[in-house]
Amino acid sequence: MSEKIALCGRFRRLCRLSAWLWRTFCSLRKLDGSREAANRAVMDLGKGALAALDIELEIGTPPQRPLGGALVVANHVSWLDIFAMSAVYPSSFIAKQEISKWPLLGKMGKQAGTVFINRNSRRDIEPINQAIAAALKEGKNVSFFPEARTSSGRGILPFKAALFQSAIDTDAPIQAVTLRYYDEAGRRTDIPSYADVNLPTSLNRIVAMKKIRIRLDFEPLLRPSEFPDCDRFGLKDKAEAAIGKRVAEDAAKFEQV
Repeated sequence: MSEKIALCGRFRRLCRLSAWLWRTFCSLRKLDGSREAANRAVMDLGKGALAALDIELEIGTPPQRPLGGALVVANHVSWLDIFAMSAVYPSSFIAKQEISKWPLLGKMGKQAGTVFINRNSRRDIEPINQAIAAALKEGKNVSFFPEARTSSGRGILPFKAALFQSAIDTDAPIQAVTLRYYDEAGRRTDIPSYADVNLPTSLNRIVAMKKIRIRLDFEPLLRPSEFPDCDRFGLKDKAEAAIGKRVAEDAAKFEQV
């Protein structure tokens, strides 16, 4: 089993996380509206959260940086995913509506440009695609998790295709990102997963781990114009295949329990 740190170490992490929350909340309120300032704030937000929890970030295959905005899609394991991605590839996120009600984090998400959607309402899809397309045309990056919910990280869930339409409408590149979690021994771990647990339980599991390393791999950009025969389902399939293959690469490293 993954080692756990002493209670005093967990308490220190929680104190640092609380201090980070307050600093971030204050800094987001001071944003001047420029894209550069927003990107810097989002990257600092991600790095600060990971540092507070002693989480190491590893970049495997580095990202490509298109001149305009990119539609960033990733597998979804933990609420830590957002901070890991933000630390490397600043963007606005599409998130489930429930997060907007989380204490402090919900308000911070709104200030950072997160768009909250009702996953149970198909009426949200068209206006959200229009909003994503408008942001991409302005050169902004927009991220979402096409699985629509978190998994254990041992594999991936089927991707939803609806929001891939915004990339087709704008011919914006799609940047697929794979996230994998490792413990202090270098084994793949599902302890940080947010699947089927509440936020306090998930937070307690994460602060108790001796070490967490998150690895991000960025796949080659998918440009819709290079795949004229692909609709949103075809592009979804390509992103899903790339991420699924990467997740399975070292699945044998999962801790045996």
